[in-house]
Amino acid sequence: MRDLVLWLARELVERGDAVKVDAIERDRSTVLELTVAPDDLGRVIGRGGRTAKALRTVIDAAARKEGRRAVLDILD
Repeated sequence: MRDLVLWLARELVERGDAVKVDAIERDRSTVLELTVAPDDLGRVIGRGGRTAKALRTVIDAAARKEGRRAVLDILD
């Protein structure tokens, strides 16, 4: 899932080299912390949070396929 978030975020932003994803594993869940360049933050969040919501939906679907739960946090 970490690789999926990394790939999706790099496709959305202008500075792909500044994208960083940290995965914090728990029993049956994973917290993914996404960090991007400050000027790319709006691209990842999207208008009204639509892009962020879509990212979270994709991550949740991928996690459920593995029988897990995933949460995406976008850090500023």
